[in-house]
Amino acid sequence: MVFWYNIFMDMQPNSAQIIEQLNDRILTLEQQNAELNARIKWFEEQLRLSRQRQFGTSSDKTSPEQINLFNEAEDTTDTSVEEPTIETITYERQKKQPGQRAEMLKDLPVEVIEYRLPEDEQVCPCCQGKLHEMSTQIRQELKIIPAQVKVVKHIQYIYTCRQCEPEITKTPIIKAEMPNPILPGSLASPSMLAFIMDQKYTNSLPLYRQEQQFSRLGIGLSRQTMANWLLSAADPWLKVIYNRMHEELIKRDILHADETTLQVLREPGRSAQSKSYMWLYRTGRDGPTIVLYDYQTTRASKHPDKFLSGFKGYLQTDGYSGYGKLTGVTLVGCWAHARRKFTDALKALPAAQKGKPVAASVGLDYCNKLFAIEKQLKDVSDQERYEKRLERSKPLLDDFYGWLKRQRQQTLPKSTFGEAITYCINQWDNLTHFLLDGRLEIDNNRAERSIKPFVIGRKNFLFSNTPRGARGSAIIYSIIETAKENNLKPYNYLMYLFERLPNVDTKDTSVIDTLLPWSDHIPGDYRMPEKGNVQKGT
Repeated sequence: MVFWYNIFMDMQPNSAQIIEQLNDRILTLEQQNAELNARIKWFEEQLRLSRQRQFGTSSDKTSPEQINLFNEAEDTTDTSVEEPTIETITYERQKKQPGQRAEMLKDLPVEVIEYRLPEDEQVCPCCQGKLHEMSTQIRQELKIIPAQVKVVKHIQYIYTCRQCEPEITKTPIIKAEMPNPILPGSLASPSMLAFIMDQKYTNSLPLYRQEQQFSRLGIGLSRQTMANWLLSAADPWLKVIYNRMHEELIKRDILHADETTLQVLREPGRSAQSKSYMWLYRTGRDGPTIVLYDYQTTRASKHPDKFLSGFKGYLQTDGYSGYGKLTGVTLVGCWAHARRKFTDALKALPAAQKGKPVAASVGLDYCNKLFAIEKQLKDVSDQERYEKRLERSKPLLDDFYGWLKRQRQQTLPKSTFGEAITYCINQWDNLTHFLLDGRLEIDNNRAERSIKPFVIGRKNFLFSNTPRGARGSAIIYSIIETAKENNLKPYNYLMYLFERLPNVDTKDTSVIDTLLPWSDHIPGDYRMPEKGNVQKGT
């Protein structure tokens, strides 16, 4: 009996084991609790950030008042205590410059309407003598001519020789010269095609709305017909210009790139809900400007690798890793994205912490100082910009990097502020590459501005039906956005191309070069008026 009792007691855990097990259990629960609290905090930050993006301002710019606040981190006053304030309200009114209206109207066609007295009424009411013209009083108005549709009938006369008809077996037949049509067998004229393209891709007016618009003008033009016209004009005609611009693009040594999603319903082997991508590539500060879109089914790195084959130089991006596999290319990061991370961290703060000095505001202040330096160097030469950056921006960057490494040790990596720190540290080499050349920019905003017209259009079109349609849209957007960047009126330039492309040798590079958006052969009245000539309002 005693034997079995001793065996039973040996099987029971002693108090020390129990305490150790309980301590392990407590540590496990504390760790789980900390992880849950961190996860809850992250979800709360995302909720506040989502609400701010939906209802708040979308600008990342920081006001001077905010910058001053961030520089006062040493301030120990309690910001929760309200202080008396004096409110000053000022009004600003734009002063009308002399000759501003005449400058605005100088490039517009003028229609003159004269109002004269009839001959029998040119009699003085006092002495009955004949009146003479003393002066004139002029009133000017802007007249709009709504869209009109009319039929242009091309009649080509054919000639033969009556004398040869009875005497020669083969009678010569000579036709009068007539320009070739852009789309043989269709009703589409250069002006009609240019109008539909301009409405859809410049003004984001979908084809179904244009169909209604034409219907009100008495024209039964279906959206299917218009879509066929656009695609047939994009390839092969506009594709000739697109390919030539592509050849010129990869010769540059500084480019910008970006990408955004696109839904294409009928992609072979893919569901209608699959995400496709519209990639964008464009030139930098050096002109002339080229903007090209490229439709692809995925976001894989093979697509920029293929499109930029032969390109060697600097490529400025938003930090997407897909560009990292390019050979012979130096990636340049985007400080606008870095600054946006700190802005989001501030927007995600609880209401009680907003307005108080926090670490995220210090990170934002570093970014704002870098942008302030760039603003001051905007109009200097490339060489001077390069030297001033090394003198002023590099010490600031070194200080910023040290601050980032210290903050990373005491910040939750998955918090919004932690993500901002991680982004900057992971992208640091690319973010500092703008110091390498004075022509480089501190951000990738050029690419973001160029891809924005497609994003706006996508909100109206929602999707493309076929890969052919997506490729056609990429070509048309490329022509229009490059035209705009080179100060051309898109409608006039498209009409110019559609009139000439069917009537020239499209395989002759020298001929195609005369049709490019920056060519001196483009008529001067196809260019936009200078910004100073546009009146902002009355």
